[in-house]
Amino acid sequence: MGYKKADQVLPDELINKIQDYIDGECLYIPVKKGKRRSWGARNGTKKKLNERNRKIVHQYTLGESISDLAVRYCLSKKSIEHIVYNA
Repeated sequence: MGYKKADQVLPDELINKIQDYIDGECLYIPVKKGKRRSWGARNGTKKKLNERNRKIVHQYTLGESISDLAVRYCLSKKSIEHIVYNA
């Protein structure tokens, strides 16, 4: 989320109307329904985690232990178990 100056993106008449309700304070304007992206979609984090989880599942199916995977990926055993048992 970034900040934009209202006077650079909104017409003066709209700024004046908004100032009737909130003057000189920060205002969050949410994304329109249907345009909202899921967590991690914008910066690629979700894709990277899905890729990591696929690798974990693959290594587990090849016989790597949950303890070894936890150490390798710096995750708890419970996190690894959640990944491999819910794949």
